[in-house]
Amino acid sequence: MDVYEALYTTRMMRRMRKDPIPMETQCRILDAAIRAPNGGNAQRWHFLVVDDPGRKREFAEPYRRCREKEYADIARGALAQTIHDPEEHAATLRRIRASGDHFTEHFADIPLLLFVFSIDDHGGANIYPAIWSTLLAARAEGVGGVITTVLRYEEETVHKLLGVPTEDGWRMNVMLALGYPLGRWGVAANRRPVHEVASRNTWGGDFGATVPEPLWAPPAE
Repeated sequence: MDVYEALYTTRMMRRMRKDPIPMETQCRILDAAIRAPNGGNAQRWHFLVVDDPGRKREFAEPYRRCREKEYADIARGALAQTIHDPEEHAATLRRIRASGDHFTEHFADIPLLLFVFSIDDHGGANIYPAIWSTLLAARAEGVGGVITTVLRYEEETVHKLLGVPTEDGWRMNVMLALGYPLGRWGVAANRRPVHEVASRNTWGGDFGATVPEPLWAPPAE
């Protein structure tokens, strides 16, 4: 797969089939993830895979509770506030919430949960390249995924359920849900163009070019 196709079409997939992800595919995805750059090559990360049906069910109810807490924070203006068009953003949030409802309702059917942990991560600078590499590698395998951080509301519950040695400094960064998608891949259309969100040499300085349309498009069929 062309690298630009992966970059332009990898998006959050919350609707997934129940089909399991083969072990060899999982290995390729994680082997790509651990090649990501990280400070000093210290590799202070851990990837905990959960695919046992009983174990997945243990997280379904905590996830539901956490999602309710997050949407309560959104409703009171504490999270996910746009700096652009409020009406357009509200419509986007409604679509995300609808797909999130499906995700929550079918949580126990998600083929693979991947909990990502790190130690002393300086705002995610070391772990997020590996997280994004995971999603890009999954895309190359035809596997969809979504990043979720809502379980931070019950982080201690997650740590306890998974037996995380928090005394050694390990903390959860995100949970990735992976599975073969029901939806279609495609270039994200609801992005403000480069020249509206970038400047040059000083804040607000003219970027020097306009990019009215995506610079990569799927090959014509």
